[in-house]
Parts: sequence; C-alpha cells; structure tokens
Amino acid sequence: MSFDPYIHFPGTCAEAMQFYADIFGGELAVMPYAAAPEGQAPEMPHDPSRVMHACLLLDGRMLLASDYPSAEMDQPQASVSISHECTDRPTAAALFDKLAEGAQMVMMPFGDVFWCDGFGMMTDRFGTTWMISGPSTM
Repeated sequence: MSFDPYIHFPGTCAEAMQFYADIFGGELAVMPYAAAPEGQAPEMPHDPSRVMHACLLLDGRMLLASDYPSAEMDQPQASVSISHECTDRPTAAALFDKLAEGAQMVMMPFGDVFWCDGFGMMTDRFGTTWMISGPSTM
C-alpha cells in the first residue's frame, strides 16, 4: 500500500506544481476547471483557470494537487508535511535549498541529525511544508 499526498492551493496550483516539477523532475499534467466537459466540473470556480487536478509523476509516485474552487474556500496546507527522502546527502541539501527559496518559514535548516544523513524542514513560498532528508541511518 502506498499513500500519495494531495495538496490544495488558493489559486497558485499551476505555478506551485511547475516549481516542484522544475526542482524534482518527473512528468507534470495539469487540468484547469475550464477543461472539464460542460456540466461535469464539481463546482465551477469564479476563475475557471484555477486547477481542478494536477499530478506530478516521479519514480512511480505522485504528488497530486488542485486549487480550491473559490477564494472563500482558500486555506493554507495546515498540519501536513510532504516528506521526501533522497539517496544521498548532497542531493537532499540541494533540493532543500531550491525549495527554501522565498520560503515562508524555515523551521529547521538543513543539517546534521541522528536519524538520517541530513535533514531540513521548511514551509515553501506556496504554503507547503517540506521535510527533506538524506538516507536513513537507523
């Protein structure tokens, strides 16, 4: 069994997912509400360019996302972190640095920890909290 996170944005989904695709690589697919067949979109937003569904596929795993249909529903990613483990410390540090550009908050700068070879935690400029780690040492 696997779990793939589905995160929501306040109208910045397309920009955020492109940012993540630029950092991580993978294959990105984005569908705005306007692309849904007539009468088939769950709730048409005030802005039809908002993203109904996006998927970043990388190594058999997915990061899924969408915009809230309307500004009245907009909320930040609260109480959820996306955890990403890298195969080596230099890759983990580089990913952390890229995600941290313009970060809202860095809770733990990338550095030494006892459970893995490097770890850092931040909330990126889009409101998504990331935990980036090197290989486990446990």
